[in-house]
Amino acid sequence: MKNYVIESYENYREEDRLSTDNARRIEFLTTVRILDELIGGNKKILDCAAGTGIYAFHFADKGHAVTATDLTPRHIEIIRNTLKKKPYPMETAVLDAVHMDLFEDERFDVVLNMGPFYHLVNQRDRERCMQESLRVLKKGGLLVTAYISRYFVFQYVAMQNSGFLDAGLAKQLIETGELRHDDPKCFWTDTYYSTCAEMEALYQRHGATIVDHFAQDGVTAAFAEKVNQWSAEEFKIWCDYHYSVCRERSLLGASNHVIIVGKK
Repeated sequence: MKNYVIESYENYREEDRLSTDNARRIEFLTTVRILDELIGGNKKILDCAAGTGIYAFHFADKGHAVTATDLTPRHIEIIRNTLKKKPYPMETAVLDAVHMDLFEDERFDVVLNMGPFYHLVNQRDRERCMQESLRVLKKGGLLVTAYISRYFVFQYVAMQNSGFLDAGLAKQLIETGELRHDDPKCFWTDTYYSTCAEMEALYQRHGATIVDHFAQDGVTAAFAEKVNQWSAEEFKIWCDYHYSVCRERSLLGASNHVIIVGKK
């Protein structure tokens, strides 16, 4: 069976996504600022959708023991090539976050679920991903899940391309959160867009205590061109401002990328 998510990422430069300009960097900068505070030091971390390793290497550089996996073979190849220049080892594997049989129960102090959730269009797969993430997590460990806000996505794609300014697409995204590769108005690949209430209910249903919930990039995408013109000093002011308000409930729905953190 063809996997359209893998095909999409094999033909996309994920290695550039969080680092090419200010508007993209704020997602990464906000996330590591908060996670560094929550995680502390000397932890065993599974990055179960590592992409090309931006988070995996951030935490490994800080002394954590990181295992990096991803569904896309190209991403793991890039990570392994980067590791040749690093002074530490890192376990890597091509792996589906819905099936983590490679790992025993309660192996990790932290599980970073930073990408797979919003490509699981079937609820049973989302539930399975949650179960597997918690299974390999130690008691008292942290599960970090990224998702894309259902209330952000339509307005963003419609502003980027008027061809997506379609009433049917808007209704579909709001009512189901689903986008599939064969939808007439598909603008990406198989994708699921969540709400903050849904994600909190998911964590609570699986017995995880919510310890944080924050907007990774907030409203920055709405005026990315302006953000990318700012000086380093101006951008820092914006980053500090965003950090100060990123947990505001109204901002969670307006943000592109959102993170929820729970303790097992």
